[in-house]
Amino acid sequence: MSVEPTSFALSVPDADIADLKDRLARARFMERTPDDAWAYGTSVDYMRELVDHWGNGFEWRAQEALLNSFPQFKVPLHDIDLHFLHVEGKGPNPTPLLLMHGWPGSVFEFLEIIPRLTDPERFGGRAEDAFTVVAPSLPGFGLSFAPGQRRFSIEEIADCLAALMTDVLGYGRFAAQGGDWGSFAATRMAYVYPERLIGIHLNLLPLTRNPKAAANPTPAEEVYYGELREFMREECGYQAIQGTRPDTLAIALNDTPLGLASWIIEKFWRWSDCDGDLSAAFDRDRLLANISFYWFTGAIASSFWPYYARLHGDWPVPVGETVDVPAGYAEFKIEILKPPRSLAEHMYSDIRRWTVMERGGHFAALEQPQALANEIQAFFGDLSGR
Repeated sequence: MSVEPTSFALSVPDADIADLKDRLARARFMERTPDDAWAYGTSVDYMRELVDHWGNGFEWRAQEALLNSFPQFKVPLHDIDLHFLHVEGKGPNPTPLLLMHGWPGSVFEFLEIIPRLTDPERFGGRAEDAFTVVAPSLPGFGLSFAPGQRRFSIEEIADCLAALMTDVLGYGRFAAQGGDWGSFAATRMAYVYPERLIGIHLNLLPLTRNPKAAANPTPAEEVYYGELREFMREECGYQAIQGTRPDTLAIALNDTPLGLASWIIEKFWRWSDCDGDLSAAFDRDRLLANISFYWFTGAIASSFWPYYARLHGDWPVPVGETVDVPAGYAEFKIEILKPPRSLAEHMYSDIRRWTVMERGGHFAALEQPQALANEIQAFFGDLSGR
C-alpha cells in the first residue's frame, strides 16, 4: 500500500488542560435525589468527589506519558487519520492480534493487558504465547477523530481495521479480539473477511434474535430472554438517545466535563463487577484518563455514531447467516447480557472455547487484564497447537 504509518505521541496543549480545570472548578451540581445514591442514574455524591479529584489531584500528564510509553502511529486510511498502538511481541513467533475497544471505552482500557499479551514471560507465562498487538482507536473515537471527518458504522469500522491489518501492516492472517463494539467489529470481519482471520475471541456476544430459536426456547434460553426484556426496559435509554438524536446529547456533553463524566461513569458503575463501589474494580485515575481522552479529543459525538447506524441499518451479520471462523468466548460475571451457548451456535458455527469467568464485567481488559489475557492465549494457543 502506498501509505505508511507515522510515529505519533500525544501532547495535549497546556491551555486545554487549564480550560478543563477551570470548567471543573465552576461545575454546578444538582441536588441529590432522595433514595439510594445510584437509584436514578449517576450518584451526585460520587460525582462531587470525582470532580474534586479530577480538578485538584488527577495528573493528566502522567496518564499521557503512560500512553506514550507504547509505540503509537497514525495512518491515512478510509478518509481519516487512524490512530493505533502497535506493540511487537517478545517471543519466537508472535501472533498478530487486533485488539478492539467499544463505547464508552478507549485504548486506555488496554494499557494493562497489552504487556501481558506481548510479553507473557514477564507475567509468569510462556514466550511462545506472545502476540504482537495492534490496538486502534476505533474510527470516530479518541485520536481517530478530527473535526469534519465522516462518521463510521460498525461495517465501515470493520472494513477500515481489516485494511489496517492486511493492507497497511501486511498481516495476511491475524487474530481479532473485542468487547462491546469491538466484538461487533470482530464478528463482522469474520463474516466478510474469513480468509484473513485466524479466529476471533469475544467477551460480548452480539447476537441477533433468531426467530426459529425463539419459537421453542430451552429453559436456559427462557432465562436469557427474560434478562433481555429487562435490559430493554431498564437499561436502553442511552441507546435510544445515542441512536436517534445523538447530536442533541453530544452538544451538551461536548460543553461540560461534568456532564460528560456523569454520562460515561454511570456505565462503568452499572456494567462492572464492582458491587456498587467503583474503586473495587477500577483505578480512579484510569477512569479519569479515559474520560479526559474523550474530552480532549472532542470525540463524543462521533463515538455515538455506531448506535445511530445500528438503529437505522441492518445487523452486521444478516439473520440466518453464520460466522464460520473459529470463535472463542469468555463470559464475564457481570456482562450486560449473557446468552447461552445454544443461541450463540446459531450464529457462530465453530465455537472452540466457551469459558465462564468467576469475576469481571463488561470492561474485561480493564477489570481483569490477566484473566482475559490467559483466555486469549489459551484460545489462540489451541488453534495453533501450542
